[in-house]
Parts: sequence; structure tokens; C-alpha cells
Amino acid sequence: MAPISAFQVIECRTIDNTTIRGCFYAVAGPAPAIIMTPGFNCVKEMLLPDVAEVFQSSGFNAFIYDPRNIGDSDGSPRNQIDPLRQAEDLTDIITHISALPSVDASQITLWGMSFGATVSACTASLDRRVKALVMVCPILSFVKPEKREKAFVQIIKDRQSQLRGNEAFTLPPFNARGENPIGMAGSGGPGGLESFQFMNAVIDRGAPSFRNRITLQSYYKLALFEPKSLLCMLDVTPVMMIVPELDAMSPPEEQIEAFEKFQQPKELYTVKGKGHLTVLSGDGSEKVSQAQIQFLEAILHGGLAD
Repeated sequence: MAPISAFQVIECRTIDNTTIRGCFYAVAGPAPAIIMTPGFNCVKEMLLPDVAEVFQSSGFNAFIYDPRNIGDSDGSPRNQIDPLRQAEDLTDIITHISALPSVDASQITLWGMSFGATVSACTASLDRRVKALVMVCPILSFVKPEKREKAFVQIIKDRQSQLRGNEAFTLPPFNARGENPIGMAGSGGPGGLESFQFMNAVIDRGAPSFRNRITLQSYYKLALFEPKSLLCMLDVTPVMMIVPELDAMSPPEEQIEAFEKFQQPKELYTVKGKGHLTVLSGDGSEKVSQAQIQFLEAILHGGLAD
């Protein structure tokens, strides 16, 4: 994992006075800005710095950050994942980043990977200041029907326990078998095992603020999260979706089905031979980066044809 360089530490305050912290890669401006949201329970040091530096070298400001309750950002309970709250926070982040001297506020792009792609899309569905959206392997469904009853009983028991004064129950997003209580993101299969191995190696790769646990109540939040219904409002902002051919955490066919419903200018980029966690690294990553830059330049400098 590459070290972060050539950045400024930036703090953004949300409407409820939670401080979101991140790293801003500035260019001579005013210039477009790309706000980059990491994956599920991930911190900004995971996969994003290399991509941010590529954008910076291509003339884009880039901002990577830790979502609320995670990493260097404030918020509690710690490591409670609340997708709708994250989507709201992203609107406040746009306001802050738009006011920076090097940023052209009329050229804001939201970029997200995995769960972060889904959160970014939900923000863009409501916030018309977003000029373009890049979704890298979005996760679009969460609770498996066969897992629902047992998981919901556990969630409610934890809420009752907290009302008695006990601490929130926490657990790893994936156990050693690659499983989680709601069956999300390839749980119990190759994708879940890949995620378990990746997350257990993160701290040694340069992400000291990462904590490989989430609250059980995060699954309550996910059960109430219906991103596909929100995406019907994403009908103006140009979209690029990057789909790994071998994604074992978010079915490629589900990603493509969502993409095909968009009526606005859009571009689908399928990455052959890549999985969910390898889509932006290794052989072929330069082509993926260049495709994103070409898409953004087309949008920001004249538009993309339908």
C-alpha cells in the first residue's frame, strides 16, 4: 500500500457538527475536484491514495476521507456504518471542498469504490451540484432472505442490551470463513474470504487507523437502506460504472442491470480478469485510470453523448 504524499489534511464539518477528516491533493486552480469515498468500513489509506495521485497528476484536485465513525473522522458509535448518514455527510463535504481556492465549484465529481460507490450515487441522486459520478464495483444489495430472521433477532437483542446500559456489540465484517450475519458482499464464498484476508492485512500495509470491527447495529442500518430505489432519481448526472469481470462480492450482472436503467449520458467499463479488490491495482490499472480520466474530461469539457 503506497504512502500518502503531496496532500493537505482537511477537516469538513457536517450539519450535525461531526468533523470529517481527509487528505486533499491540490492542483493549480481553479480546477475540477474529485471527492473519493472508500469501501465498507474502509479508511482513506486503503487503495485510494494511488488513484488520487493519478487524478492529481492529470490536473484534478482529489479528496480522500474517512467516513463518520471510522478512522480519523469523528462520530460515534465507532465503526457504526450508516449509509444514509454517510450520503448526507457527502453533501456537506461537497460544500466544504467547493469553497477551497483551487476548486472550480461547478466541476465536482463524486467517485466511490464498492460500498462507497453506492453511497456516492445516493448523494448524487439528490445533490445536483455533482457534475459527474464514477462508480467502481458498487454493492447494491445487502440482506439475503435466508439470513434475515436470525440476523434481525440478534440485532434487536443488541438494541435491548444497549438500553440496559451495555456497550454496543461489535464483530468483524467477515469472519475466518468469510461470512457475516446478513450474507452481504459474497459472504460464505470466495468474495467473503478475499475480503477477510484483505482486511486482516490492512494495518500492516499502512492504515493504522483501520479497525476490523463494526457494530452489529450497522446491519440494522443496511437493512433499511434501499439504494436501488434511490437510483431512480439519479437521472441527470452523467455516470461511469466500472465493473470487474470476476467480482465475487457484488455480482457483475446486478451492477450492469443497475447501469442499464440510467437514461442520462453514461459509460460502462468492464475490467477483464479482475475482482472486486483488484480492479484498481496490478496489470491493467493504468488503462482503468485512463478510461476514468477520459470520461471526466469528456464531461467537463463539452459533454458525453448519450
